[in-house]
Amino acid sequence: MRVTSLQLQHFRNIPELQLDCPEDLHLFIGENAQGKTNLLESLYMISFGKSHRARSLQECIQFGGHSAMIRVKTEGNKQKWRLELKLLPKGRKIKKNGLEVAKLSQYIGTLPVVLFAPEDLQLVKGGPQIRRKFLDVEIGQVSPTYVHHLTQLKNLLKERNQLLKNLSKNNTFPLTFLDVLDEQLVQLSVSIWRKRLESLSKLQTYAAEIHLSITKGEEHLQIEYIPSVPIYAHMSDQEMQQSMFAALEKVRKKEIMLGNTLLGPHRDDFSLQHNKLDYHTFGSQGQQRTAALSLKLAELQLVKEATGDFPVLLLDDVLSELDDSRKTHLLESIRGRVQTFVTATGLEGIDSQTQKQAVVYHVQNGHVTRA
Repeated sequence: MRVTSLQLQHFRNIPELQLDCPEDLHLFIGENAQGKTNLLESLYMISFGKSHRARSLQECIQFGGHSAMIRVKTEGNKQKWRLELKLLPKGRKIKKNGLEVAKLSQYIGTLPVVLFAPEDLQLVKGGPQIRRKFLDVEIGQVSPTYVHHLTQLKNLLKERNQLLKNLSKNNTFPLTFLDVLDEQLVQLSVSIWRKRLESLSKLQTYAAEIHLSITKGEEHLQIEYIPSVPIYAHMSDQEMQQSMFAALEKVRKKEIMLGNTLLGPHRDDFSLQHNKLDYHTFGSQGQQRTAALSLKLAELQLVKEATGDFPVLLLDDVLSELDDSRKTHLLESIRGRVQTFVTATGLEGIDSQTQKQAVVYHVQNGHVTRA
């Protein structure tokens, strides 16, 4: 998959941009706070319909403006798309080949992208919510059903938590409705667990091979899913359901007391290990960075396996965070295969071969000029 053109209007600090970009590698160079990250954010947003860093879509509208527009043309797998995302004061409108799309689950995956930013190093040393988000984003790009189930889970948890709060205030309130919501929670959870376990198994295969290469055969990376309920990949759906019903029964009084759902996919985690030692606790900073890089490169392979095409790769100021060996491995892994958009404050540290193959742009105060 590749982006052949990018058009922006009133997006962040970029008033107007028309960029033809069919080449493999694009380098955006400039000082901090000039708009480099905004360019990558626009590609992320046209892929997912939301930003990876803004709390609301309205933050992405240029100051003083009433709307913003992102348009891209893409091609891949003999399919071409014209995608458009319009940001409005009270929402967004998404179009695909000129037709408006009503549900994100019907849109996500049209333009698969993988973003690697300095904060992704927190994949190893950060909290569980960071790893859950990584997993949900990665799976969601190749499975619209998974996105739909996540949306259902979010709405169900909101309803269930409100019911638990009501029960905590009135212990004579009937539990019948909670039983109904538990049934729905169990069914959704099993569907999500199945997809996560399947994806992590494939991710493990790719990441372990990549990690072994980066560490010159010294470290074997293992990925272990850590569920909030005792479920395992070898279980049948019925066994998973029984396990969760039993677990919910044990914590029901506590959930009512706290007014919060304590079990389910929204409470799960996964760990990255070497010889059963978690990199989160026992890994050096270099080991943690290597594990995060292996995971991101494995994500490229996973999308390729599912869609038949590599996703577009967005590298946001991440080269400066990697030492020469990891940087070299990253660039060699993508060279000639993955269309990549890179931001950096300068060309220092980027090898001459990469610079020769790249189209270089300078970014200053939201204006982009080709070098």
